[in-house]
Amino acid sequence: MHYSLRKFFAPPIFPDEEEKSRVAGFINAIVLTNIPILLLFIIIRVVTGQGELFGLANIILAGIIAILMVVWFLMRAGRVEVAGYLHVTTIWLASTMIAIMSGGINSTTFTSYFVVMLMAGLLLGWRPAVGFTFLSILAAFRLANQERFGNAIEGTVLFIFGAIFLYLIISSLQNAVKKAQANANELRTSNKQLTELRDVLELRVLERTSALEKRATQLQTVSSVARTIAALKDLDSLLPEITKLVSEQFGFYHAGIFLIDEANEYAILQAANSEGGMRMLNRQHKLRLDETSIVGYVTSRGEPRIALDVGMDAVFFNNPDLPETRSEMALPLQAGGRTIGALDVQSTETNAFSQEDINVLTTLADQVAIAIENARLFGESRSALSESQSTIEKYVKQAWGSFAQQAKRTGFLFDGKQVAPLENGARREQIKAAIKTGRLSLEKSSSTLAIPIKLRGQTIGVLDVRSKNGQRQWSQDEITMLEAAAERAALALENARLVDNAQRRAARERVIGEISAKIGAASNFDAILQTAVEELGRKIGGAEVTLEIESEPK
Repeated sequence: MHYSLRKFFAPPIFPDEEEKSRVAGFINAIVLTNIPILLLFIIIRVVTGQGELFGLANIILAGIIAILMVVWFLMRAGRVEVAGYLHVTTIWLASTMIAIMSGGINSTTFTSYFVVMLMAGLLLGWRPAVGFTFLSILAAFRLANQERFGNAIEGTVLFIFGAIFLYLIISSLQNAVKKAQANANELRTSNKQLTELRDVLELRVLERTSALEKRATQLQTVSSVARTIAALKDLDSLLPEITKLVSEQFGFYHAGIFLIDEANEYAILQAANSEGGMRMLNRQHKLRLDETSIVGYVTSRGEPRIALDVGMDAVFFNNPDLPETRSEMALPLQAGGRTIGALDVQSTETNAFSQEDINVLTTLADQVAIAIENARLFGESRSALSESQSTIEKYVKQAWGSFAQQAKRTGFLFDGKQVAPLENGARREQIKAAIKTGRLSLEKSSSTLAIPIKLRGQTIGVLDVRSKNGQRQWSQDEITMLEAAAERAALALENARLVDNAQRRAARERVIGEISAKIGAASNFDAILQTAVEELGRKIGGAEVTLEIESEPK
């Protein structure tokens, strides 16, 4: 309620019209103070008996109150200048009527006219104030009688001096107001410029923050993708996973990986994530290393390339498998100072890539190139290891086959009392299975164990254990102990074979040395031939040796 009353009696504000708002404030204050004062004056007159309730003076005062109310409503309606003229005119007329009723001009009338001059200057400006001053002078002379004619002249002089001073005061006030308005306008302009500058700075900060957040997100995504692909060692599974992750994490319509062939002539598509990319893979899509395509440009020059609007790019080749592409970026995959391929990403949006995207995705391309090279080296190492293991297994198999054939005994049997040589004969199926598969063979029906003796992936023997009391449940500890024994036996047997081979090699070298010494001691042709035949026949034993020199060497 209190707020509503304050709002109702508050002077109106007119935006961009400060003078009008100022005059409206003066009129509002004058009206709201004059009306209660005039009402109080009427009441005092009636109570003190200075006039009748409906006397002429009270009627005039009541009329002034009604006109002031009209002035107030006009002012609130925006007719401020009209309200000002009506208000000043009303006061002037009231002063004139008071002078008429008083029988002529007097000091009170002069004072009221002077108030009218001041009010006109305050509400209407110096020109209307001069006009009302001229009217007041005319009224003073018209109403002055012979006794008060001198007062009229004196009042006129005072009116003129008052008008001059009022003009100077009003001019000074107007200049001050104009300066204040100019300063206020300048301040508003400065504030507006500062506000605009603040908005621009906030927009730039927001854009910069958004760019930094985007870059941080991209770098985090690059790190995540790099960690994921670093765990993959198989090239066949690595490349499709890279295209899948790049497309999902960065929101690309298509991602593909090209690798340069051994002849260094074509970039061949090795993996892609989109449906069009799959069709390209099926037909073994490849691009020549030249500048007729973005991928060819990148792989031939080792530089990144962006086509922001591929339909207008000079080197773009429209691909029917990827009709929705509007932006394309290809980044070189470089490892060991050479370009091994390209990472090609495409978007359905125009102008989808920026220089910052190149900088971020170049880091990803470097990680991809390292992962591809590591996977390739890992595959080569694994292939080399597999070949080495295969060669070693063949050597072990051949060496132990030869060694077993030369050995006098190939196995022994312990029956609980004594150790006896194992007779060569048919092996049980369980032993054959252990030799063939190289794995532990447990036959529950007969309660026997057949544990292979393995050396470098080859089974060189079998440890056969049989329960004398029929069926038996073998514990895990017993099986572990037997497996450990088989492993130790394999190592010991290998050492024994190596020692035997070393001894055989030493004996062979010794015999060769002896034969060479005796042959070298012979001095003529016949003696050399005879010595060589004789020594070889004795060392070999049980063999007939012939040495003949060809008469016509071929």
